[in-house]
Amino acid sequence: GRAAVVAAHLAEANALAAWSVVIPTLNEEAALPACLASLASLRKYGAEVLVVDGGSSDETVSIARQFGVPVLASRSGRAAQMNVGAARTAGAKILFLHADSVLGADVAEALAGLDAQAAWGWLDLYFSRTDFHYRVLAWFIRKRSRWTGIATGDQAMFVSRELFQRVNGFPEQPLMEDVALSRTLREHGKPRCVAARLETSPRRWEQRGFVRTILLMHSLRLRYYLGGDPELLARRYR
Repeated sequence: GRAAVVAAHLAEANALAAWSVVIPTLNEEAALPACLASLASLRKYGAEVLVVDGGSSDETVSIARQFGVPVLASRSGRAAQMNVGAARTAGAKILFLHADSVLGADVAEALAGLDAQAAWGWLDLYFSRTDFHYRVLAWFIRKRSRWTGIATGDQAMFVSRELFQRVNGFPEQPLMEDVALSRTLREHGKPRCVAARLETSPRRWEQRGFVRTILLMHSLRLRYYLGGDPELLARRYR
């Protein structure tokens, strides 16, 4: 009945009010509006959203403020920016979201329904382009993360505040900070892959070339696993 519906909405609101979303940005004026618009349902139920800007020279900051989202300033570097944001959030759970990503309509309900044992994890990644090769790549990324327990930043990693503080946050390195954090978090518990849709831009593959980008990323990841210096790998990536 109506009482049950009201109770369900209250429970969802209480659950989502425990979440904070941190978005690191650097010249993201084109992508940010869609990202922030997709957070409306979370914000409606009390989730906190922060943008941490690394020194944008475009309209990124003003766009965030137009959406009523607080903006923090940080030195550039995704890991550093996410750590700054996490330190200023109030939620018991923190979701790290890239500015070129959009949360699906099912994400709010999925996050609200997570149990207390879900200390860390990520969302199911899809690409905003539906070409066959992008669908295959997204499928592979989803499967790889489930097999390895390793997530990348464009999969919207989330972690409880208590665990994030216990492991001292993201290591402030210029590349693979998401992989490094995943490896550390894996030692503290099994991740939870949330089967809710996260749609991200394939711009990295479009700019560099699809096959070339895949080969580059696999090469960099292998070198990192073999002990490569993140600073040198970041130069290669750039």
